[in-house]
Amino acid sequence: MCEANAYLIENNDNKLIMEAVDTVEPEGDGVRLVNIFGDQKFIKASVYSLSLVDHKIFLKPHNP
Repeated sequence: MCEANAYLIENNDNKLIMEAVDTVEPEGDGVRLVNIFGDQKFIKASVYSLSLVDHKIFLKPHNP
């Protein structure tokens, strides 16, 4: 299994926003996450870092 969990970095905390993410696509002013079940989520954020060994995606929200 190669999917990862996506976390949003807020106030020095990592908030889990989606599990089993299979696809991360840039879209407009954010990213679209799609998991292995076909669920989708759009987040106004950018990729901050990836931990491929730990299967984690860290996203940083855009400032309002």
